[in-house]
Order: sequence, then structure tokens, then C-alpha cells
Amino acid sequence: MPTVLSIDGFRFYFYSDEGNEPAHIHIKKANGRGKWWLEPNLEEEYAYEFTLQERRQIKRLINQHYEYLKTQWYEYFQR
Repeated sequence: MPTVLSIDGFRFYFYSDEGNEPAHIHIKKANGRGKWWLEPNLEEEYAYEFTLQERRQIKRLINQHYEYLKTQWYEYFQR
């Protein structure tokens, strides 16, 4: 499960066996975990144990690093 970004205590990663799904990113911090779709639209799939403030921060971080995260997905899964 490659980590592609670590920032503000959040770890952004994906699982190596999920290349059959649309581009997305998993997020973990302490007990919190979540999944955000990068395509076809930037959208939260789930966010367990994250506060509303953390969820907003995650969205902001994904927006700031969106192209990088998407590039990492496509390079890893060679699409």
C-alpha cells in the first residue's frame, strides 16, 4: 500500500490491488480513515472517525495536491 503523500499528520495512500476501480485515495490519521474518489468527480466515499474540521482539511489538501495524487495513481497502475 504505497503512501503517496504525508502532510499535517495525514497519510494519503492507495492499495496495490485496487487498480480496477476509478482513481481514488485513502486517508489515515490516528483512528480516522477515509476514501475519496479522484475521478470522475472529487467526492468523499467515507470518512470514519474524522471530525468535520478534519474532513474539510482533507478536501483542501486533496484539492491542493490533486494533480500530483492523480499522477501517482496512473503511474502506479500504469494507465
